Amino acid sequence: RCSIWLVVVSFWAVSAYAGTISLGTAGSFAVLGGSTVTNTGPTVLTGDLGLNPGSSITGFPPGSYSGAEHIDDAVAIGAQNDAIAAYGEAAGQSVTQTLTGQDLGGLTLDPGVYFFKSSAQLTGILTLDTLGDPNAVFVFQIGSTLTTASASSVVFTDGVGTVLPVANVFWQVGSSATLGSTTAFAGNILASASITLVTDATITCGRALAETGAVTMDTNTVSIGGCEVPASGGTPEPGTVPLLGGGLLALFLYGRKSRKRAA
Repeated sequence: RCSIWLVVVSFWAVSAYAGTISLGTAGSFAVLGGSTVTNTGPTVLTGDLGLNPGSSITGFPPGSYSGAEHIDDAVAIGAQNDAIAAYGEAAGQSVTQTLTGQDLGGLTLDPGVYFFKSSAQLTGILTLDTLGDPNAVFVFQIGSTLTTASASSVVFTDGVGTVLPVANVFWQVGSSATLGSTTAFAGNILASASITLVTDATITCGRALAETGAVTMDTNTVSIGGCEVPASGGTPEPGTVPLLGGGLLALFLYGRKSRKRAA
């Protein structure tokens, strides 16, 4: 009986860790604004460009985008609803660690959920360690604003060396996000108000999704691509590897106990 309970407890404990956040139809958008989207300079977006409930997108050209443009149509409305749902999912995650008052610069963080009661600041380099899992999930819950200093960056490691960004990085921002000039950022910004990308700031493997306010850009690059791609043939969903490990350990212990009884 104890062995059976060990299997069940192992399953539920790891499953709680395994959840990720669905962007739904918002996933095809590199930039999605609420009130307006404005751009200055040769910004390059890889993905769709959209706006809801506003009616004005300006600066394209000189900016460009690889996907489609949707302004307050059914697609934009659906994407905004999905972005809002994703914001709620991110805000509802169980916290791994509280980082209130700490600068993200200089930190190395494992997969998990990181909480800031008010504002969050990135000055320098934030390293996200995937622990070798291309499906690793990082969620940042930020009560008010997210701000990065000029030339700051988000980089990834697998514990051994530098790797490409992973797709499951979410920045849930209670009001507005501002990326300083030449910031090399990564992940999906889900802001309840506005997002500003200062000159030459970039987002790789991510999106700028603003619910009610403006997205303001100046010679930026935002790409929904550039993510680490799981190997072909099927990579387990987030948490599956530790789940299998926990299950196998439980079965191993059960087998040992059974053999002792038989002896």
